[in-house]
Amino acid sequence: MRSLIDILDLSVKEIEELIAVACDIIENPAKYAETCRGKKLATLFFEPSTRTRLSFEAAMYELGGNVIGFSEATSSSAAKGESVADTAKTISCYADIIAMRHPKEGAPLVASQNATIPVINAGDGGHNHPTQTLADLLTIYREKGGFDNLTVGFCGDLKFGRTVHSLISALSRYSNVKFVLISPEELKLPSYIKKDVLKKNGIPYEQTTSLEEAMPKLDILYMTRVQRERFFNEEDYLRLKDSYVLEPNKLKNAKEDLCIMHPLPRVNEISVSIDSDKRACYFKQVLNGKYMRMALILKLLKEAQK
Repeated sequence: MRSLIDILDLSVKEIEELIAVACDIIENPAKYAETCRGKKLATLFFEPSTRTRLSFEAAMYELGGNVIGFSEATSSSAAKGESVADTAKTISCYADIIAMRHPKEGAPLVASQNATIPVINAGDGGHNHPTQTLADLLTIYREKGGFDNLTVGFCGDLKFGRTVHSLISALSRYSNVKFVLISPEELKLPSYIKKDVLKKNGIPYEQTTSLEEAMPKLDILYMTRVQRERFFNEEDYLRLKDSYVLEPNKLKNAKEDLCIMHPLPRVNEISVSIDSDKRACYFKQVLNGKYMRMALILKLLKEAQK
């Protein structure tokens, strides 16, 4: 049974096919309005979410399907001690496909190993968030026309930012991509990603604590939130939470066609005064996420029927 746990589960060709389907959905929504009639998506969200959960639900409804599930662990039998494996086996009796978010890294993988229907990882701890990466890739494709020859800056929490980890893995498969990693010392990109993804693939990267110095080089600036929920120590969070705040004056040396991205939710790392800048793409990302999740649901359901 095919599931999506890590963005690298999809080949470059498959990602291109998903982008093509998503673009067709954008152009011809009526063509897809009944494609999932009679199918049920189970949204199993053991961790809070607005965009990802509602995006999956909107995606399934717009494909003509139905949605069941829960939005917090306390609403499920996990509160009684049920294992992820047993939850997956149970939900397989009720639904055709699962979208799961869980605070424990690896939980969606365990679910996929026990379910008899496809499982989509909707975020597991600080590890992976492949469908956000699909939203990011469609955004970059629509703004830049492709993925080669880009200099991409990631700014903020690169240690716990699962969206950053997934997007770096995805973009590392394209030609002449460079990364600029902008973070406080305490929130640097984990060494295993530098070793297993960047160094292994010969991807050039630089690390800096200065957003202003990096800005003129960037084609894409991917801002991230310093995530309170990943910290064990409130003092450390309060000290680091305002490390980078993007305000209009910080864009004075930026490229005219810079693409500013953010997986959302934002707290205060992007000033609302940036929202009206034509380079702000973070709300486009939200919409692109729905289209890519529609394309992914169609792909996994089709493969499950083979």
